[in-house]
Amino acid sequence: MARLNLLEETRYEKLPVSVYANQKEASLAVAARIAKLIRGKQAAGQQTVLGLATGVTPIGVYAELIRLHKEEGLSFKDVVTFNLDEYYPMKPDAAQSYVTFMNENLFDHIDIDKALVHIPDGTLAQDDVAAFCLDYERQIEELGGLDLQLLGIGRTGHIGFNEPGSAPNSGTRLVTLDDLTRRDASRDFGGKENVPTKAITMGVGTIFKAREIILMAWSAKKAPIVQKAVEGEISGEVPATFLQLSDSVEFVLDQGAASDLTRFNTPWLVKDCVWENALIKKAVIWLSGAVGKPILKLTEEDYNAHGMAQLAVEQGPVYNINIDIFNQVQHTITGWPGGKPGADDSQRPERAEPARKRSIVFSPHPDDDVISMGGTFIRLVDQGHDVHVAYQTSGNTAVWDDDVLRYVEFAIDFKESVGEDAAELKKLYGEMRHFIENKVPNQVDTQEIRNVKGFIRKTEAIAGARYAGLPDSNIHFQALPFYETGKTKKNAVGEEDILLTMELLQKIKPHQVFAAGDFADPNGTHIVCFNIILAALQRLKETEEWVKDCWMWLYRGAWHEFATHEIEMAVPLSPAEVLRKRDAIFKHQSQKDTPVFPGDDAREFWVRAEDRNRETA
Repeated sequence: MARLNLLEETRYEKLPVSVYANQKEASLAVAARIAKLIRGKQAAGQQTVLGLATGVTPIGVYAELIRLHKEEGLSFKDVVTFNLDEYYPMKPDAAQSYVTFMNENLFDHIDIDKALVHIPDGTLAQDDVAAFCLDYERQIEELGGLDLQLLGIGRTGHIGFNEPGSAPNSGTRLVTLDDLTRRDASRDFGGKENVPTKAITMGVGTIFKAREIILMAWSAKKAPIVQKAVEGEISGEVPATFLQLSDSVEFVLDQGAASDLTRFNTPWLVKDCVWENALIKKAVIWLSGAVGKPILKLTEEDYNAHGMAQLAVEQGPVYNINIDIFNQVQHTITGWPGGKPGADDSQRPERAEPARKRSIVFSPHPDDDVISMGGTFIRLVDQGHDVHVAYQTSGNTAVWDDDVLRYVEFAIDFKESVGEDAAELKKLYGEMRHFIENKVPNQVDTQEIRNVKGFIRKTEAIAGARYAGLPDSNIHFQALPFYETGKTKKNAVGEEDILLTMELLQKIKPHQVFAAGDFADPNGTHIVCFNIILAALQRLKETEEWVKDCWMWLYRGAWHEFATHEIEMAVPLSPAEVLRKRDAIFKHQSQKDTPVFPGDDAREFWVRAEDRNRETA
């Protein structure tokens, strides 16, 4: 009976899918399967032929394989590997090469014979690439084919670098990279303009010949493309959909990556549900959008025709359900984000008392505060609350190099205008200019250049916070140490990051903490900064009474918004307030027009913010 239920739940899914609680559990499971395969082959006196992937997705798998080698004796001496792809052109010792990636994340830590390692050669003359690709295929075939192929999935739906338009029978070849793929790689190369336009990749047909194929995907960022690959129609526009034709494939996902699959996103369409309030709210709001009617006009026929008959029977009549959900949504809307003094707060999202609250807005980057909650920020100040802002990181990797020269040139001119000697500054300027002119992609800036970039972001943040009405004493710059690597890859969170946050919280003793909940941030900084705040509050809660009266609110906006059913407090903005929010965003001039790391949304941040505010309203 359980199997029948599972089949019903997964009837939209056109290939096998395994969902794990988190990325770590999934990675351990995949590594265990690889280890079992290797040991089984070794017991039979055979080589194991693995197809390997690169990128963030398989790092946890490789880390576990290294552990199994070092602690449990897993040997790779008779393992042969073929990597999926490599950028072209690309030197093997470049920081961004997949040779470097594989050595750093796997090969240098195990006993594999490097002569049995195969990675496409990014140094070939273009005339030699076709012959190399044919030989790559030949070597795989002579070994009897791939025993197991690991895959990730790109947001274009690419597997390997088989971009939209790839044929299902394609072989190893030179391809042109999709613009989105290059944007996603831009952080590794210090900007999209430095990302190669081509790559050598195994073809879809080559991948298909593997006896086992495991495609892994982590986080909600991958959820939309995973849903298309698993439930969508087979199409060359989403190459991963070709895997639906294979009998040997399995998708291994964490909960975030699986979240758009029908059985998780709209479970009422595939099974009976336990109708708790959060699910009812989500379903009714979804139904309103699906049929294009206001909530109060939804009918029993609407419920029955869209998989919600069980809800109508168990908790109907639907008229009462509609009124209840309408009231819940209505009660999230407030013009008083700090609570309305003297009002009945039983149906309001925030407490009425104390009438004047101490509030702190944590901003991971120096502009997230005004981009994502600028209207609420300004409203809190206007309504007389004691508002503080804490900029958690310096943001010093996200400033263009020519801005550095421009600001230092200004400093030289200003020094000379007040009669001071600028000789030392001119010398430093010359060194900076020489460094920038000879800089290679993603090279770490000198400390002086990093300082100037940090100063630029700092002065912009001060201007934005002042415009919102904050006194300078309420503007705090943490420059958390985990971020200060000078690279796009940051350090792990350390004790000092948490202690600095605890110190600031203890100083302010806030009634409200506003933290960025934009975990789709492609830079990964938001989730790290959120976890630091959470760790700090959890520790303080053990000894500090004020923490019991401290509420944490999450805000979004720079990268995506909360879905309507997730919103617990919505602050409506007048046209004049939207203009004030826009002006606060404009203070961040280094991020205007074309920021260094814009993500995959071509709109400027202020346009994104206004469009999302309008859509939510």
